Amino acid sequence: MKATVDEGLCIGCELCVDICPRVFEMQDDGFSHVMVEPIPSEQQDCVIEAEDSCPVTAISVEEPP
Repeated sequence: MKATVDEGLCIGCELCVDICPRVFEMQDDGFSHVMVEPIPSEQQDCVIEAEDSCPVTAISVEEPP
């Protein structure tokens, strides 16, 4: 699984960091960033929750083919 954050959409609300702090972090630019690739299996549920909860749909999750 791979996650990305669209900086053009991210508003820096930190909800994804609150939901899944081992994958997402806020950086000095004020946007969320993905810290790990690929997403470890034990973190996949919280990444999907963060994607579903993002108020501006800035997070995209891709499953491997």
